[in-house]
Amino acid sequence: IMLPLWARVEPESSSRARQLTVQMMQNPQILAALQERLDGLVGSPSGYMESLPKVVKRRVNALKNLQVKCAHIEAKFYEEVHELERKYAALYQPLFDKRSDIVKAAYEPTEEECEWKADEEEELTVSKQEEMKEKAKVEEEKKDEEKEDPKGVPEFWLTVFKNVDLLSDMLQEHDEPILKHLQDIKVKFSDPGQPMSFSLEFNFEPNEFFTNTLLTKTYKMRSEPDENDPFSFDGPEIMGCTGCTIDWTKGKNITLKTIKKKQKHKGRGTVRTVTKTVPNDSFFNFFTPPDVPESGDLDEDSEAVLAADFEIGHFIRERIVPRAVLYFTGEAIEDDDDDVSTHHSLCVMSSSLS
Repeated sequence: IMLPLWARVEPESSSRARQLTVQMMQNPQILAALQERLDGLVGSPSGYMESLPKVVKRRVNALKNLQVKCAHIEAKFYEEVHELERKYAALYQPLFDKRSDIVKAAYEPTEEECEWKADEEEELTVSKQEEMKEKAKVEEEKKDEEKEDPKGVPEFWLTVFKNVDLLSDMLQEHDEPILKHLQDIKVKFSDPGQPMSFSLEFNFEPNEFFTNTLLTKTYKMRSEPDENDPFSFDGPEIMGCTGCTIDWTKGKNITLKTIKKKQKHKGRGTVRTVTKTVPNDSFFNFFTPPDVPESGDLDEDSEAVLAADFEIGHFIRERIVPRAVLYFTGEAIEDDDDDVSTHHSLCVMSSSLS
């Protein structure tokens, strides 16, 4: 699974370009023209190469050897990018720690920290603002009389998960009461000189479901071209992942369920009820991924699970942790929808051309 090291938010001009690309890819005439053009190219490179004089083919081989060297330099580039990510992660962390403190009510932000300037088109007249502030104040006082003020930002991470399709698809109803206790998610990079990897740390407050306060998921990466296919190199590749053991409280393990099945005795014909414990769908299966054998050979189901797992781990690292508040408010969803639409259109085009 090839995953680039960054998936940053692009500027407004790039966003407009993406939208234009999506519109173009949805135009049947453009797709037909592209397919006609590509159909004319199918098979031509190999045919052309076969027609070249032997001496030219030798020189092309020399060019390909240069390309392999370029791939190795590119691998070093990504290794240095990983070092930069580690360096800047240390600069981000105090801000993420403060975010965590606000969410779990360990720190109350000041009035100045809570001031937020609205976009120009959303700005209201001074009189209107005063009117709304007064109304809000009355409403807050009314609520204060009805119930005690909530602490921090309740259900922050659960809301983030529910707002993101990639994560909400993993959630089951029985996961939600547990994820209400999730207080923070951190990304930790491998130490300098160690094999490239990153870990996701899920920090929970004490709860009735398990005794762990920390659940981890570690992804091992490789940034070097494959000797058998060097031209396929396109950045660091996630090679495998390891989860952790969840110490469930008795009767609270939601990754398992008990079912009753009737069995008929072949000889006597009597029927008995057998109780079996079987796996149950849950977000917390994320912490027990399939093992990757040394041979690297996996069955189709395991391959599909790991492919989805890698995508989720990468997304949490690159998008969710750095921009959690924007997923909480929903402001980041639109950007991701644009990316998905572009990707979907390109995939449809690629499928139609194949």
